[in-house]
Amino acid sequence: MQDWDMVIHNVHLATMEQGYGELLDAAIAVKDGRIAWFGPGDELPASGAVLIDGQGCWLTPGLIDCHTHIVHAGNRSDEFEARLNGASYEDISRAGGGIMSTVRATRAASDDELLRQSLPRVLALLAEGVTTLEIKSGYGLDADSEAKMLRVARRIGQELPVSVRTTFLGAHALPPEFAGRADAYIELLCGQMLPQLASDGLVDAVDAFCERIGFTPAQTQRMFDAAQALNLPVKLHAEQLSDLGGAALVARYDGLSADHLEFLSADGIAAMAQHGTVAVLLPGAYYFLREVQQPPVMALRAAGVPMAVSTDCNPGTSPMTSLLLAMNMACTLWRLTPQEALAGATCHAARALGLQRETGSLAVGKRADFALWRIARPADLAYALGLNPCAGVVHGGVWRAPVVSLPD
Repeated sequence: MQDWDMVIHNVHLATMEQGYGELLDAAIAVKDGRIAWFGPGDELPASGAVLIDGQGCWLTPGLIDCHTHIVHAGNRSDEFEARLNGASYEDISRAGGGIMSTVRATRAASDDELLRQSLPRVLALLAEGVTTLEIKSGYGLDADSEAKMLRVARRIGQELPVSVRTTFLGAHALPPEFAGRADAYIELLCGQMLPQLASDGLVDAVDAFCERIGFTPAQTQRMFDAAQALNLPVKLHAEQLSDLGGAALVARYDGLSADHLEFLSADGIAAMAQHGTVAVLLPGAYYFLREVQQPPVMALRAAGVPMAVSTDCNPGTSPMTSLLLAMNMACTLWRLTPQEALAGATCHAARALGLQRETGSLAVGKRADFALWRIARPADLAYALGLNPCAGVVHGGVWRAPVVSLPD
């Protein structure tokens, strides 16, 4: 008799190991928070494990949202309304809006208040089967506020049933106190802020916004050199508004991912393919900003570059807390297939966080992170608009209902 902790039977598996990796009428077993066995239901060995009837549902790896700015204070619905009433981005910025409005609100919030405002956004993702979440800093832009954001991100992983990976994004925008002195700000990030945050155990990866309204490739390279010196992996906001060669730059550092990529070039694609850098597609920002330049999905596909899909949850350009909706948008706006979209929110998203050996697919030895769905076929997850068919979640081998309550 097998010494397992939990068995879910009467399910169909989408392992995401090869395509969907479908296995009908199956069962899956858990021991010590890891996948211990899976296979046809009629081959299930006897065990004393807790037996859960999957009622004919589909079981997939837990979803992974690999690019978010979900920890922040305030919102910018006033700017959304102003733009629709004719205000330009410059008008809003001159009036004190834009990213600096979020910076002011985030700097002013205490740790507890920042957590209180962020939790409902995280809970919305967890209700849709998300078991792993990346959270960036970048709305503090000073040492104390960046540390506060990363502390809150860590607390989310401690207080809710979700695995959290933190990313330092100090090079998100130039703070007002450094106006006209971008190189000096980069020196502060590289010489003081990042080393201290890394020493405090708050940083899992380093990101930057390489763009004409952000930081130059040379400044970005300085950030990457500082990260490399601390043995931290890198990723990059690249080619969202123009082609500055950011994707090729992050690929040369064996970066985890290049994200956005609407203006990605053939050279960038070739570099990403060579170095195994994941393309993270963010349809929420494309939709919300009513962009027209699409990322080169066909060329990425042809080059064999893995494509992840994420919400980019943030207050200014993608206030989205539905990874299922992001999957649908990637299909309808950019013609990903439903299988590619699900891979983008599971196995490829895991690779974009450097977690492909831990999660993202169903394989013996991987972490027992699952989502159970009342659907007829896996394609339904990218097909239905506004429907959440999540019937249950297992995170680290622990069963939970799809809806999670706020912590006490």
